[in-house]
Amino acid sequence: MPAAEGARHSATVVGIDPGIAATGMAVVQGRGFQVVSHHWEVVHTSPTASQGERLEIIYRAAFDLFQRSRPDLVVVEDVFLLDATPKSAFSISTVIGVLLLAAAQSQVSVDRISVREAKQVLTGNGKASKDQLERAVRSILGLTRPVKPDHASDALGLALIGLLRFDNPLRRQGETPPGG
Repeated sequence: MPAAEGARHSATVVGIDPGIAATGMAVVQGRGFQVVSHHWEVVHTSPTASQGERLEIIYRAAFDLFQRSRPDLVVVEDVFLLDATPKSAFSISTVIGVLLLAAAQSQVSVDRISVREAKQVLTGNGKASKDQLERAVRSILGLTRPVKPDHASDALGLALIGLLRFDNPLRRQGETPPGG
């Protein structure tokens, strides 16, 4: 296949690991697990700021990233509902809400993936440790140095899964267009 033809089928995917204190965001471009470029950042918010201020910081960072990268797909880690940490689950749910709003306003499709599913796809073990997940991400990207903090490696992992799924013709056939 000529290089130009392969480039036409390249996709840009943003992966997001939501959190009120720190939200990991990563952008990958390529096809399947053949990544031609990648970038990550972590958005930090101050614990002394109001929840509204913190959500606005995350929203603006996501919206700006979507405008700059013009992704074909955004993959967000879905909220985990733990009875022991309902406050944390609620906080993450509010972050996911502003991320969904930023994606909708940017007219980008969103997939939500559970932590267990992400671990299963990337490591073959749904109960893998964060360290195992980071090593899998590093291996796929051919990196020698660890991807830190964990929010960054988690976001990269989600973006890689989105890239793999975006390249799947079955996913594209059943996809709902943004706003549709």
